Amino acid sequence: MTESKNLFTRLSHKGRAGTHIHGFVNPPVYRGSTVLYPDMATRRAAGSKRLEQALIYGVMGTPTHWPLENVVADIEGGTRCQIVNSGLAACTVPLLAYLGAGDHVLLPDSVYGPVRGFADNFMSRMGITTTYYDPCIDAAGIAPLFQANTKVLYLESPGSHTFEVQDVPALAVVAKAKGAKVLMDNTWGIHHFQPFTKGVDVSLQALTKYVVGHSDVLLGSITVNNDADWERVRLTSNQLGMFASPDDCWLALRGVRTMAVRMERQEKSAIEVAQWLAGRPEVKEVLHPALPGARGHDIWKRDFTGACSLFGVVFQPGFADERVDAMAEALQLFGMGASWGGYESLALPSAGMTRTAGTGTFGGPCMRLHVGLEHPADLIADLEQAMLKLHANEA
Repeated sequence: MTESKNLFTRLSHKGRAGTHIHGFVNPPVYRGSTVLYPDMATRRAAGSKRLEQALIYGVMGTPTHWPLENVVADIEGGTRCQIVNSGLAACTVPLLAYLGAGDHVLLPDSVYGPVRGFADNFMSRMGITTTYYDPCIDAAGIAPLFQANTKVLYLESPGSHTFEVQDVPALAVVAKAKGAKVLMDNTWGIHHFQPFTKGVDVSLQALTKYVVGHSDVLLGSITVNNDADWERVRLTSNQLGMFASPDDCWLALRGVRTMAVRMERQEKSAIEVAQWLAGRPEVKEVLHPALPGARGHDIWKRDFTGACSLFGVVFQPGFADERVDAMAEALQLFGMGASWGGYESLALPSAGMTRTAGTGTFGGPCMRLHVGLEHPADLIADLEQAMLKLHANEA
């Protein structure tokens, strides 16, 4: 079959045997630890392929892992992909791959909270220092933050709570000139942002979100675009014993089949909900880069082909955090919980986010919303009735 440029077609066909192969449509689940060989020559030959998709030992991957890795690499526009057991592992493994004692890393102030915790605790005990920078910084601003020992510039664009869109190409140029690797959490931009065309070296995904799509599996991926980065990431992952269950990989591969359809529907619904919120008097600002006039819209329009279904809302400063909490509790279709990318809508007040670089001031209490597959009219009605809680203490 001629290779299609259309995501819908590619996700329907990649990672399975094909339409003219006798057998079931979906591949089987391969579970196992020990792999037997007929003779030592064959065993030694397999062992020499530790960086390849070779059956050596269960933790090195199976025919269930490999199709998923190949599909994710295709989505990301890279050459090779390593599947790990969570989105957080997808962030921490490459940090450990490129950083060692005495090194320095630049992290955006809006970075995913557990990554901040990893830097402040685990990496600091290893003798790795961190500087948090304004995620909206430009190339001229970030250049002086590089030190002689800066080995990694880490990006997360947009930020997963406050949705700052980073100028990835410009920041990557500076990092390359300084000899640093560029790592990016691309979970929000999956498919919509092609990282390797923008200067990124390693792209990270929480497959838990849109690839799985059903809020029942934890998985992550690390995608690279050359052999040197693949060797670094693959060996680090294996040496740390990172292993994703083949059952979880199978479920993720099944989720891939409907991912494009889900994302298209959820993107449209999220924009409809966001536009409605932007017209409400209770709302000071909607943090959705795809909305004209929103923070980061110009960079989003330049670099992205679409938008995610996750965005933020800033309420008027007169509403106390307790009122925003009460609104969240009054929602009937939105669940209160972490994560996103599943079929269900979620709402999570964002009070108490850690910032140490003087960024993240939005002038009012914030709430993060994820729009699922419910009809947008029903979600809007739910938000409208819950907003009455914002006014509960008014005379």
